[in-house]
Amino acid sequence: MGLRYILYRVYHIFLIKSKLIKWRFPTKYADEQYISLAHWKIATMPFFFKSREALGTFPLSATQREALKTDYENIRAGKLQYFNHNWLSVGFPINWHHNPDSGYEYPKHVHWAYIPDLSAKNGDIKYVWEKSRFSFLYTIIRYDQHFGADSSAFVFDLINDWIAQNPINQGPNYKCSQEISLRLLNWTFALYYYKNSLALNEASFSAILNSMRQQLIHVYKNIHFSRITVRNNHAITETLCLYLISLLFPCFSEAKKYQRVGKKYFEEEIAYQVYADGSYLQFSMNYHRVVVQLLTWALHLSEANKDPLSSTTLLRVDATLQFLYNHQDAVTGYLPNYGANDGALFFKLNQEEFLNHAPQINALSNAFTEENLYTKTDYLEDAWWYSGGKLDLQQVKALQRPELYEAKVGGFYVMRHPQYFSMLRCGNHKDRPQQADANHLDIWYEGKNIVRDNGSYKYNTDADTVNYFSGTASHNTVQIGDQNQMLKGGRFIWYFWSQAQEASLKHTASFLLLHARAKVYQHLSKDIVHARTVKHYHEEPKWEIEDELILGNYKTTEIFKQNWHLSEDFFAEGFVLKCYNKAGQELLPHLLTVWNSQVYGEKHPSRCIQFQNKEPYFITVIYRK
Repeated sequence: MGLRYILYRVYHIFLIKSKLIKWRFPTKYADEQYISLAHWKIATMPFFFKSREALGTFPLSATQREALKTDYENIRAGKLQYFNHNWLSVGFPINWHHNPDSGYEYPKHVHWAYIPDLSAKNGDIKYVWEKSRFSFLYTIIRYDQHFGADSSAFVFDLINDWIAQNPINQGPNYKCSQEISLRLLNWTFALYYYKNSLALNEASFSAILNSMRQQLIHVYKNIHFSRITVRNNHAITETLCLYLISLLFPCFSEAKKYQRVGKKYFEEEIAYQVYADGSYLQFSMNYHRVVVQLLTWALHLSEANKDPLSSTTLLRVDATLQFLYNHQDAVTGYLPNYGANDGALFFKLNQEEFLNHAPQINALSNAFTEENLYTKTDYLEDAWWYSGGKLDLQQVKALQRPELYEAKVGGFYVMRHPQYFSMLRCGNHKDRPQQADANHLDIWYEGKNIVRDNGSYKYNTDADTVNYFSGTASHNTVQIGDQNQMLKGGRFIWYFWSQAQEASLKHTASFLLLHARAKVYQHLSKDIVHARTVKHYHEEPKWEIEDELILGNYKTTEIFKQNWHLSEDFFAEGFVLKCYNKAGQELLPHLLTVWNSQVYGEKHPSRCIQFQNKEPYFITVIYRK
């Protein structure tokens, strides 16, 4: 991670141990009058829309209307959707410090720096943070817009209750600056939408602004923790928050400074974290979508406020769109469930399934080109909101998805037929890898992910579970015994990072051909290389995969294993999996029951076919009967 990382970690630990962190992040502040509500209504900076009254109507389908109504009624009944999937009861008034998964209640008068974010007793702190993001506001706002209702009093009561129950810099909801940043962005969306509501009075408006400014100061003072020790989507979220909140609320005394610094840092993070080929340094489709949403906010609001983004940022936007669109299943809008996935979808302005990336990809495309990528109206609602209700639903320019697509910097390779496609990851790591999964292969057939990644489940759970989901065993690749391709460290850390040696795509008369070689198991020996060749046939849904572990001087008595994680659709569609050794003898399949997690916090039994060989060689054929 480098000397800069180590020095900052030491500095941060010193602040906590010496208690100086309490001086840097005080728990007391004096209320100020920044701008009156009446003046703010007149002088508001340009946003996606002026207010709810300025928006028109969006042609939401009957099915989507009914689903939205159900979600809204769930919220009013005291339930919230966690990680964009599971509905859990929270009741009213909401206990903002209670973990509904573990039952633990965090103290609200302890300084945030002394609250652990990882504890077996406390459980996964993300269950506390999730409700305090206020992402559920978008369901309420969408309901009001599509059904002509007014929930503004309910919304402002919730915001003011949160402020009262979460004194500044105390309790678990100040532990993560990204969570603070999301809260501020989501409150801002609600303020603009309900700006003319009678439920927004002077006292409420002043309390919200005072809380927002103090939270913004927290983000600024802690920004280098994310930029140096974390450096992923957290840093992008926080720098964007500094930029946009300061841009939209120039009444804050620090606004000019924070706006300048926030934009500078945001563009630096985009240039560093989004590679030139459009892939993303977290090697995660879901976290890539997080960046897509943040870029959509940045594009629209910088343009509306005549503060355009740099040419490098725009190049990264274009490359990101190409990358995600070319990894997308054309039938469902889904992407492979590849990489870490904590259920993050911060600004859900549609009623599609969480795993469907099309609405967010389209919103970024429309912000960038003013054109839509899809004809399906339900995919266009996000872009409609961001355009202030002025979206041209007929302005569509669908891109072509080529047979062969590669993003060499990130190490992603796609082979595509109109009815099926496959993706392989063989990448170099100059940035921290999330999974030990070199040469993992994903296969999709007619909208079904038949050979898949087993997901993430939870970040804060027991070590064996974390090791399984992030390790080699839960991916479609080759193992030496039960070893991971890299050496597992604490939490999100891996040592001896795997590195691609080469990878290439080729079109032949009968099939698309992929050759990939990666250095793996470097903690066992520097000589070990995994070579994988994939033939993706044209005329039928058939794949032939040749695997060889080149061991060099490494000697072992362990059995070599090849794992294939299969969805129920694999069997329902009549697919067959056979494997042979170098002599052409068929290997016996071992049917294993393992775990699969499509959404955060939820896992289900799944089937894995494993082949074992005393020699480090396998040739596998996947085909449809």
